[in-house]
Amino acid sequence: METITPAYGVGPLLAIALASVALLLLLIIKFRLHAFISLVLVSVLTALATRVPLDELVDTLVGGFGDTLAEVGLLVGLGAMVGRLLEVTGGADVLANSLITRFGEKRAPLALGVASLIFGFPIFLDAAFVVFVPIIFSVATRFGGSVLLYALPSVGAFAVMHAFVPPHPGPVAAAEFFGADMGLVLIVGLVIAIPTWYLAGYVGGKLIGRRVDVPVPAISAAAAGKTTEAEDSTLPYPKFGTVIALLLLPMLLIFLDTGLDTLDTAGVVNGDATWVQALQVLGATPVALLITAIASIAILGRGRSRASVEGIVNGALAPVCAIILITGAGGMFGEVLKVSGIGNALADTLSSFGFPLLLAAFVISTALRVAQGSATVALTTTAGLLAPTVAATEGVSPLYRALLVITIACGATVLSHVNDSGFWLVGRFLGMDVKTTLKTWTVLETLIGVIGFAFVLVLSVFA
Repeated sequence: METITPAYGVGPLLAIALASVALLLLLIIKFRLHAFISLVLVSVLTALATRVPLDELVDTLVGGFGDTLAEVGLLVGLGAMVGRLLEVTGGADVLANSLITRFGEKRAPLALGVASLIFGFPIFLDAAFVVFVPIIFSVATRFGGSVLLYALPSVGAFAVMHAFVPPHPGPVAAAEFFGADMGLVLIVGLVIAIPTWYLAGYVGGKLIGRRVDVPVPAISAAAAGKTTEAEDSTLPYPKFGTVIALLLLPMLLIFLDTGLDTLDTAGVVNGDATWVQALQVLGATPVALLITAIASIAILGRGRSRASVEGIVNGALAPVCAIILITGAGGMFGEVLKVSGIGNALADTLSSFGFPLLLAAFVISTALRVAQGSATVALTTTAGLLAPTVAATEGVSPLYRALLVITIACGATVLSHVNDSGFWLVGRFLGMDVKTTLKTWTVLETLIGVIGFAFVLVLSVFA
């Protein structure tokens, strides 16, 4: 939908945008109204305040919501299915144990971190951590020392993958808002995620673990949330090579699409050729994840009844429904900001003050993260707020758009504290009180966000 003629000047439009964000925080924090409802309500009120024509209001809201879900819903849903299948069939155990055997006792924290990086590609932080908790406790009991020596490199890897790499909802949603190429976001996300994890999650996690001694909690695998399906099944676990192949399959397919785009631009291949277009269809992110989901069902579901496999796949969707809806509502909010002219007003203001877009994205995302806790809300709100600005700014390269995605993810990662569910999840499972969780988990998350943003600034020189 085209931007309407703004009803107000730049000042009033920016004031309405600021009031909208403030109202959103008030509804979520003070009145405990669900983020999805809050975003929809604020979108309606912002549209009315900026005088979006009433005959266009509903189309604007529904269009922003639907356009966002068209891609985000597919990616998040399919990615969750793959992760759930690997979780239930014991893929996490196979991955961790195989790498620990290869790396050796002295490098057990590194092995757990690498296993978590690989396993964290399709599965969300909270679900992945819950699956790995019994493995972490087992390794910590076997080798000794603070449980944080083993837990922080692992949970740090999950946090990095969850924040920076598609098909996780954060980078997927931001890429959709900014019109960024998903394959490029995946490549840039991995390029930043791996060194960020090594410095923040592995090196930083080990330093924290040596300074803060937390014993292995007296908690059973069942209490840690390990899935009963994998424990009760008499079926053998998948082989290490099978797990690695399934995790690498979507990445390779997506890289294929991005690589062909690059070769087409360079004139090496003809982008209009049928074989090139066919391969690009296979490498399109939704198709790549669909192929991976089907392969996972066929391979990991072997020996199980159809009803059992269906139950596993269905179980993957319920936890992600709220995330998908919140992301869609963020798209609705972004569309209102675009149509009302707020995006153009913000772009003009940032340009006149010489305020770098990357820095603005990081600061806004961080402020929202600290204020209300939810990384998803911080990310979708920031992306929705800045998407019209990006669209109105000339000369924004594909690499710069991808870096903007990672920038917002960095801001939405830092300073996890008592208003963040992840804070309580990690603290509870590792048997830490609030003070200890602030000294460990909060510091780890902040290191990830700050170091990741530093890498973004370095790469921005080439954008």
